Amino acid sequence: MIPVEIPPNTVMLKGISWDSNLYLIRDGDEALIIDTGTGTYWNRYIETWKREGYLENLRKVVIFNTHEHFDHVGGNSMMKRWLKRKRVEVLFAAHKKTAEVLENKEDYVILSFYYGRRYEPVEITFKLRDGDTLKIGSLKFELIHTPGHSAGSSCLYEPKKKLLFTGDTVFKGTVGRTDLPTGNASELLASIRKLEKMDVYLGLPGHGGIIKDWKENLRRIGEMLSL
Repeated sequence: MIPVEIPPNTVMLKGISWDSNLYLIRDGDEALIIDTGTGTYWNRYIETWKREGYLENLRKVVIFNTHEHFDHVGGNSMMKRWLKRKRVEVLFAAHKKTAEVLENKEDYVILSFYYGRRYEPVEITFKLRDGDTLKIGSLKFELIHTPGHSAGSSCLYEPKKKLLFTGDTVFKGTVGRTDLPTGNASELLASIRKLEKMDVYLGLPGHGGIIKDWKENLRRIGEMLSL
């Protein structure tokens, strides 16, 4: 597995099989991990980060889930246990609607049954709302609530480098599906209009490749959705 480095702080691991992409953003002895996949390949992601030195001398990790689907949250408990064995403090963050689903272990919404698994709940320390800030070292990330793919779907925006972690709201050339539990097509359209107003250098989605032409990508999506 070859990590994709996005200087100066971010590394992307493309998800294996059904797994989401995983992102690690580090500043000093703190790090943010965005999504954890299904948990099937969690050790391969950890070993890649470890081999490349991304996990050295960490004190604290916040794991942020972009939404409540199993292919993004299934590795939460495995990564937490591994990091805690290394004496790293591990906290979790998500939009409050995602947090409620995960803490209540609502497998019908999480879709763990689709993978023949059950979700192992963890405590979500930071239950965020639209516009709230998540701080990692000196870096600040703004939560943008973008429902549509699911009720809790959210993006994280890093304003200095203009990076937007989009989860399954926006991909390269398309958007997340809305026919799953708590999905809503009209809410997704409103979320796309919201994201159109943002100044984004790179879009970093939950699946697929990096979005390098943000405005053009949204223009094409708008035509597809007849916005």
